[in-house]
Amino acid sequence: MRKALCAALFLVLATSASVAQSAVPPDVVKDLAPTGRLRAAINAGNVVLVQKDASSGVRGITVDLARELGRRLGVPVDLIVYDTAGKVTDAAKTGAWDIGFIAIEPVRAALIGFTAPYVIIEGTYMVPADSALKSIADVDHDGVRIAVARGSAYDLYLTRTLQHASLVHYPSPPLALQSFMPDKLDAAAGVKQQLVQFAKANTGVRVMDGRFQEIREAMGTPLGRDTGLRYLRSFVEEMKASGFVKAGLERAGQGEAVIAPPEN
Repeated sequence: MRKALCAALFLVLATSASVAQSAVPPDVVKDLAPTGRLRAAINAGNVVLVQKDASSGVRGITVDLARELGRRLGVPVDLIVYDTAGKVTDAAKTGAWDIGFIAIEPVRAALIGFTAPYVIIEGTYMVPADSALKSIADVDHDGVRIAVARGSAYDLYLTRTLQHASLVHYPSPPLALQSFMPDKLDAAAGVKQQLVQFAKANTGVRVMDGRFQEIREAMGTPLGRDTGLRYLRSFVEEMKASGFVKAGLERAGQGEAVIAPPEN
């Protein structure tokens, strides 16, 4: 009887120690949820990471990650949905959100502290089916005009890397894809999965093989929240290693997306 009681006591103590070790420190909670709620910026312009449901809500891996983080912090989660990554970045200037899900870019790093990426996505081009442009390298030539969503990761990347082609900006990814042919542009840039999805539903276009950019999707928080950022970085690594990210992508029908490798 005494042995049984001792064993039971040991189990309770071990469980309590485990809970204490896994509890999130109060300074992390204060850093990431200063209002007592976790305000998560969700970029609905990226179909790999976010999908809209029939009731106009959102689901997907970023929603899953936000809710899991809120559960660990012990605070309610408010999803703040934006239709473009550019709007997420702009909102960081006003302190409208606590964590966000957007690609790592040097321009954004002036406002946002990033984790390592959790998903790697390809940026590529879509062109008219009969276009003379056959490869990624063909696109960067004088006179070529490319449709892009303003403020997107691929807009920022192409803005600093294109030598000859010019960009034509649209308010959102869907508008860029829908407008590039009626507006007589030569190509549209975007996330490969979104371009493939569009091409399946629209005849007369094709998606180029290869990529011009590797888009590194990460979690971020406004600069100055160093304690929170350190926790976010370990959180992302755990979510990758545990299979949480992979399972979330598969549930969303995005199982072909590439999970980012562990941070060095």
